[in-house]
Amino acid sequence: MTNKSFFKKYPMLTYYVLTFAISWGGILMMIGLDGILGSKEISAEVMPFVYLATLLGPSIAGLLLTGLVDGKAGFRDLTARLFKWRVGVRWYAIALLTVPFLIVTVLFVLSRTSQVFLPAISTTDDKVSLLLTGIVTGLLVSFFEELGWTGFVVPKLRQRFGVLNTGLIVGFLWGAWHFPLFAGSISSSGSINPSIYLCVLLFSFLPAYRVLMVWAYDHTKSLLVTILMHVPLTASQLILIPSGISRGQVVTYDLIFASALWIVVAVIAVVKSRSLLIRTDHKQVVEVNTKA
Repeated sequence: MTNKSFFKKYPMLTYYVLTFAISWGGILMMIGLDGILGSKEISAEVMPFVYLATLLGPSIAGLLLTGLVDGKAGFRDLTARLFKWRVGVRWYAIALLTVPFLIVTVLFVLSRTSQVFLPAISTTDDKVSLLLTGIVTGLLVSFFEELGWTGFVVPKLRQRFGVLNTGLIVGFLWGAWHFPLFAGSISSSGSINPSIYLCVLLFSFLPAYRVLMVWAYDHTKSLLVTILMHVPLTASQLILIPSGISRGQVVTYDLIFASALWIVVAVIAVVKSRSLLIRTDHKQVVEVNTKA
């Protein structure tokens, strides 16, 4: 079996191996195992390069496998999905407002118990800089990540699984992929069991939100909309999530936010059960244009 045949036969396995190897390997080279585990301090100057190394995993793996598995037609299809913007206003509203609405609601409720939960944007003196930093960071992170997760993986999995299963598969692996960025924080998790703390950070809300992202993509077939749906999740970490909350308060917030997202997923599952559970019969443009 040639390498190209192997990639075509096992595209998902290859994607995840490459993504984890590039991202985790890049982080390891930047800060070493001690840095990942939090036993040595990482300078602020190094952190942008750590995040860049992380983002190169899904983007490089996604683009590389698009070329190897689907060829030129795959890149044409990827470009078409990236620039597909005529999808209806409601999908932009869902993509851009779901996360901010839920986060602000959760923080407002929690702020009734402690002022520490007030949104970051409401307590800072430099609101413009915080907004711009959050939005730019969100756009960059979302673009690089979704080139792989939605640009390559989701359409492939949707040929075999329904929206729910696709979202869960991608969501849990998406959470695991973040491990090196959060591993160091378990040493300061306080009285909370480190394993529980890490599981909450990685697997409480990310799988639920990925299900919603796959659902939106399934209705729009727009990579652009999916990227925009990712933006608020990343931007909110800077714009809305208070930086001064303790590890225990982080867990409380994450669990409540995750519960809200899972409730949304459950409502969609009840109302739109067929669209969440069946696998697609849609054939990608690349299959239609194999002769091109």
